[in-house]
Amino acid sequence: MPAELFSVQVQCPYCWELIDVVIDDAGEAQEYIEDCQVCCRPINFKVLQNSNQQIQVQVFSDDEM
Repeated sequence: MPAELFSVQVQCPYCWELIDVVIDDAGEAQEYIEDCQVCCRPINFKVLQNSNQQIQVQVFSDDEM
């Protein structure tokens, strides 16, 4: 089954602005870094799939990891 792309709104852990990001639902856990669209600081993303097959997106600053 091909991966789906979907948009989700997250809050930047640095500037607290809400930003829209596109998530690739590959069906497996992912970790990556993407710069904030507002303050340009690196946001650490964790994309997980829970037991109900729902995607959860968590964001962290560098000092929270």
